[in-house]
This record gives sequence, C-alpha cells and structure tokens, in this order.
Amino acid sequence: MTERTGDAPVAGATSIILDGAAVHATAPLGAVLRYFDGAPQPPARHTRKSRDWQTRNSTGRLVEKSPSAAMGGRTYPASFVLHEGTFMSGITPVLVARRHYMVTTDLRFEVLELPQPGVVRVLTRWNGKDELKHLAANMADAESWASRNRYSNLVLQLVEDEPVISTLRRAA
Repeated sequence: MTERTGDAPVAGATSIILDGAAVHATAPLGAVLRYFDGAPQPPARHTRKSRDWQTRNSTGRLVEKSPSAAMGGRTYPASFVLHEGTFMSGITPVLVARRHYMVTTDLRFEVLELPQPGVVRVLTRWNGKDELKHLAANMADAESWASRNRYSNLVLQLVEDEPVISTLRRAA
C-alpha cells in the first residue's frame, strides 16, 4: 500500500491506496471504492482500448466479503465484490453489474466514500459472509425496505462512527 502519486485526488477521497488484502481487511461494506491498474487512459478515439481500460479502472460499492475457502482439495483466497450498477427497464432490474476480486488481485483501490454514521446496512448472512443488499437512511427506511424485499437471514446493522480512516492510514 502506498500513498497516491501521479493522479489528481478525487473529491472526498482519503488519498490512501489499498491492495486487495487491505480492502478485505479494513474497508467497510457500503464503501465506494475506485479501482485502477495505473495505466494511463487512452484517447477516446481508441474505442476498444478505452473500453478495455475501463474494465480495470472504474468505481463500485463494496457489497460482499468472503473468507478464504477450501473446496475439492484446493484453497481459494478471500474475496470481495464491488457493485458497479443496476440497469433497469422501468422498475424491473435487467442487468446487475458486479466485479468479483480475490485479495491477490494486482489492482489497487482507493476509498472514495464511507457509509455515514446513522445509515443502516441491510445485509444477508450466509455461509460465513455478509452481503449488502441496501443502504437505508435510517432504521425506519431499512425496515420498510426489508418488508418489501424479502430475503432470508436478513440483518439490519446501524453504521456507527467507525474508526476506518485511522485504521486505513495506519495500514498505509
């Protein structure tokens, strides 16, 4: 992990660059992360190169963390998932864009936004992992959302003033 160099800082960013393991260990569910590979952005006229660059340089919300797992005699490293967006047709979701990363990824990550204290995470818990389904402004909104969107093992978690930034700064 290193301090940001080269690029101009993004508004509201912590300016702390994390590797995949640090994201898994310290970034809270609901945080918005920028991921990048350090390559310069190609000119817009190079459409294929620009599209390829965007697959390794974008942003997403951290929605899932999974512990390492052993299956079929193999051990898989811990992983996490970034939600990039949901594409809708009217009120119906048509496509959910998510990117899955192992903690061993060569990409780097920057925390752009943290969930604010008082916000409520609506999570599902299954097989040792939490998955963020929704961020609600308060407990009443979370309960209302949960009654309209039925999931098993649903957990409502109030975001308190988490000392994440100081933890991230110590890790850098």
